Amino acid sequence: MSPRSFLYPLAILAALGLVGLGIIVLTLALLYPNLPSLESMTDYRPKVPLRIFTADDQLIGEFGEERRAVLKLQAVPLRMRQAILAAEDDRFYQHGAVDYQGVMRALLANVFSASVKEGASTITMQVARNFFLSNERTYARKLSEVLLAYKIESNLTKDQILELYINQIYLGQRAYGFGAAAYVYYGRPLEQLGVAELAMLAGLPKAPSRYNPVINPKRAALRQQYVLRRMHELKFVSDAEYNDALRHPGHVTPFHSGFLLKADYVAEMARQYMVRAYGDEVYNKGYKVVTTLLKADQDAAYRAVRQGVMDYDRRHGYRGPEDYVELAASGVSEEDLEDALSDVEGSDDLYPGIVVEASDREVRVYVKSTGMISVKGEGLVFAKASLGSKAHGDQQIRRGSIIRVSHDDKGDWQITQYPNVEAALVSLDSHNGAIRALVGGFDFNQNKYNHVTQAYRQPGSSFKPFIYSAALEKGFTPATLVSDTPFSVDPAQNGGEAWEPHNYEDEYLGPIRLRVALAKSKNMVAIRVLQAITPAYAHQYITRFGFDPDKHQPYLSMALGSGSASPLQMAGAYAVFANGGFRVTPFFIDRILDAHGTVISQSRQVAAGEGAEQVIDPRNAFIMTSMMRDVIRMGTATRALSLGRQDLAGKTGTTNDHVDAWFTGFQPSLVAVAWVGFDRPASLGAKETGAQAALPIWISYMERALRTIPESAQVVPPGITTMSIDPATGKPDETGSNRITEYFYSEPARVN
Repeated sequence: MSPRSFLYPLAILAALGLVGLGIIVLTLALLYPNLPSLESMTDYRPKVPLRIFTADDQLIGEFGEERRAVLKLQAVPLRMRQAILAAEDDRFYQHGAVDYQGVMRALLANVFSASVKEGASTITMQVARNFFLSNERTYARKLSEVLLAYKIESNLTKDQILELYINQIYLGQRAYGFGAAAYVYYGRPLEQLGVAELAMLAGLPKAPSRYNPVINPKRAALRQQYVLRRMHELKFVSDAEYNDALRHPGHVTPFHSGFLLKADYVAEMARQYMVRAYGDEVYNKGYKVVTTLLKADQDAAYRAVRQGVMDYDRRHGYRGPEDYVELAASGVSEEDLEDALSDVEGSDDLYPGIVVEASDREVRVYVKSTGMISVKGEGLVFAKASLGSKAHGDQQIRRGSIIRVSHDDKGDWQITQYPNVEAALVSLDSHNGAIRALVGGFDFNQNKYNHVTQAYRQPGSSFKPFIYSAALEKGFTPATLVSDTPFSVDPAQNGGEAWEPHNYEDEYLGPIRLRVALAKSKNMVAIRVLQAITPAYAHQYITRFGFDPDKHQPYLSMALGSGSASPLQMAGAYAVFANGGFRVTPFFIDRILDAHGTVISQSRQVAAGEGAEQVIDPRNAFIMTSMMRDVIRMGTATRALSLGRQDLAGKTGTTNDHVDAWFTGFQPSLVAVAWVGFDRPASLGAKETGAQAALPIWISYMERALRTIPESAQVVPPGITTMSIDPATGKPDETGSNRITEYFYSEPARVN
């Protein structure tokens, strides 16, 4: 071979190389000046959702197209930053825009494939892609990504780039950025997560759906272990931390619930308020609403309502399966079963499932998103009547039945059902009206109707204290004797309708003192008292407590709570007794902050004794509180004695035909109202009184809410005197062996 024939191919190759290089240079020269502006990065303004918090900083709601929690880099825990570097780009602070070692590795891998299989994206390149490009796997897109990465590195520091990455990267479940992902997957901020949990989050950017710990827990666990291993290899964690993280990988919070604290009704109230006040822009401007809720109180209220409703439901028996689907005799896959359950929503600890096999000794159930379980023994007792061949058609549990299961106190599975009754609870600070807990129904996702604020129901006997309070201003005393005997009400005294009221279970005590009548909830006494002071006077008097007079007709039936009131109204009204006679307005928003953390709205608290209007005589409030303490001490609410406190007062409420059950009660600093009923008014059952259905909810809540509140002695206000009386006659008695002490006004009541 001649030298010329050898050099000729080299010359061609060199020429081609120069042409290729020229094309590359020309391409770069044309592309680089036309790259997009970095303004969206240097003036970073992401769509930050509206976020709702408790007073003690627990996230309870988030509304927006994208879930975000924008963080400054210094606010991101060191372990989170290290986990990200270990998973995505451990040489981030050493290389430039492109990691050439990674590029060579990727090129070698891709040479042997027909398409782009492996990339070498640095964090900077990922930032470029997330802000300006698609995820399309082409060499053209990759070239643009590289050029943008160089432009970014020329204009921003490494820390600025990492901060943008941490806030902008998509991590599944509409979560953008690691701050939002911490709440979505764990219900807590980043600083409260452990190494294992941070590693789980750091593993998401590679493939948010594939490594989603809720949808694909096994794949996610493998990815988590990889990130932990890389952190260990890079000396980001010690041997002890690494091994501990492997042993305790953490548990995700299912994304459909999203928040560890259940306060959906309040979050929705806050959302509605913000839209009314600021318009639809609230969904992407990063507003933060701090409510007056307290985490412990709200959790106690939620648990109390759930337990109270489930207890009621179990008292009234199993109604049968929710639905039925036809299953093939064999060959049914898990995918088929999941598909059959796709439209059946869970409800916290009430898991939907489909029966695969049923007998009176064992029921095998495929539980949605859980798998196959077996229910035996005590777990079958509640649904016993629906098992076996003797069960009635639609009520029979058989193959294909859709039912609910839950865990019992021992952790074993049991058959249960979704309740058809509703309940609500609200509590507030009696001194300023700040709402501390609000549960508007059994399950917000199933029924968004807020029974605390929207449901106006008959308050029944829980309305009697307002009639008795009015009577004190007309000269009645706790010792006044009133006849507890049946009588008929003339139509002229009751809006044109004849009325024959009666006591609960038709028990009558004859002449009794007002204090006893309230404690025992004697209807005939309340009606006679209202008759004496006149419905017109009482109708005007109740407006002092915040009641709407249009919802309470001025007839004698008003004595038994025949009007309508919401649980929130009842809480505000009882606060007047609790705080010494001042009317406070219930409120649930403490302050509103913009995206920069600046307070743009602050509640103006008007507290008892500090600007709030005094609407009843403090002596009246004192005596009524004393009388309502006897409701618990010896009346219809003695079950509340289980709390072991002497500073509790309240009143049960049961309406005609047991349609509504109430208990409204208070400790001097805290008022709480519990209500139980059906959305379509119907009887709760013959024995379902306020004491039976509502009081247990109130007790359960107060037991937890009052743990840190010391017992309070009742302070006697000026103008109150005590006197020994004969309990049978109510008359003064300084010598009798049965005499008791009673409270009176020092001088006659002032009559308005």
